[in-house]
Amino acid sequence: MSTPQPGFPQGVSDKSKVVAGVLGILLGSLGVGRFYTGHIKIGVLQLVVSVCTLGLGGLWGLIDGIMILVNGGTDAQGRLLRD
Repeated sequence: MSTPQPGFPQGVSDKSKVVAGVLGILLGSLGVGRFYTGHIKIGVLQLVVSVCTLGLGGLWGLIDGIMILVNGGTDAQGRLLRD
């Protein structure tokens, strides 16, 4: 079990949903938004899909980034991203 980060309530990630969302929108085809939140497998999958589809997989990252901004998300430990 992880220890709470100083300055953040328990159960809330030290990662920002705004940063994760913007990274997803701008660099989603590279999986950067997911790497930022610690979801390494999903980030690698986004990168592979984008390479295999010659960039069309970048739509996944764009939509993913928008969804994180609108609905929020979680980090790799399941904690909610902070506002």
